[in-house]
Amino acid sequence: MDKISIIIPAYNVSGYLRKCLDSVLNQTYNNLEIILVNDGSTDNSGEICDEYAQKDSRFHVIHQANRGLSAALNVGLNFFTGDYLGFVDSDDWIEPEMFELLLHTVKTQNVPIAITNYYKDFDNKSLAMSNRIEIPPHKINIQSMLLNPLKRDDYMGFCGYVWNKLYTADIIRSSEITFDEDIKYGMDTLFYTELVLKSNATGAYINKPLYHYLQRDTAISKSKSYKIKYDILIVYKKVEELLNSNGYSEHTYWARGFYCYHAGVIAKITLNNDDKEAFKHMQEEIAAHLDDYAKTNIDFPEKVQAMSDLLKVIN
Repeated sequence: MDKISIIIPAYNVSGYLRKCLDSVLNQTYNNLEIILVNDGSTDNSGEICDEYAQKDSRFHVIHQANRGLSAALNVGLNFFTGDYLGFVDSDDWIEPEMFELLLHTVKTQNVPIAITNYYKDFDNKSLAMSNRIEIPPHKINIQSMLLNPLKRDDYMGFCGYVWNKLYTADIIRSSEITFDEDIKYGMDTLFYTELVLKSNATGAYINKPLYHYLQRDTAISKSKSYKIKYDILIVYKKVEELLNSNGYSEHTYWARGFYCYHAGVIAKITLNNDDKEAFKHMQEEIAAHLDDYAKTNIDFPEKVQAMSDLLKVIN
């Protein structure tokens, strides 16, 4: 049987980790290599990792001093030995058949990447993501693999996350791409874009939610730190540069539009934090990218108006 490696970085997630690991342990596809990278946790996450490794030989634990999420993911990339590779965040969990169905899709569609829909999970409900435009069940071309994550309103169930996908080991190893360790937020999107471009990767999509993405207030995606959130703007500038340098310059307005979206998110954070200098900087970024934001939101004039209104705020 083909072996699927799964990389799970863990940092201070003791309250969620067992649910995550149980969901991986109970996959219907059994030939797994589960790599747990304990990134210097100060709670008992490391002990939980060791506990699972002791009871199931498929679990392998790497303990390291805290170096950040990207560094932990890169350790996993250096360690995995499988024929296929997947990722699971340590505060999330997955449906029992997820990796079986992803592997089936990779093989039957003859593609290097399979993507599945997912849930956003809150305290008392699971919300299945939906795509405004249907993604056909056959092979997805390279351009769509690149642009679908930038068209969030149309393809919310696709996105540029690494965890709702299965990759052939060949494209991971041959591309030699790693996660940018200077990026604390948004590294998924940059890794995914580089991987698709360097390997000319096509894909196939499963329109069934199989991954549970927990929305917890303490997650980095919910951070109210301007310094952390600013990394996402760096990511989308890099994505724009990658598209420009690889023959997709006519489509880079999608990256700039998404850059503007995140500038708006950060602007609201800086406004709430009464960070006048940072808010003014975000207003400048919004103004510079508003035309692209409008171009990517033709069907949503209310969003464009809300973004424009941020430019009128005096702080």
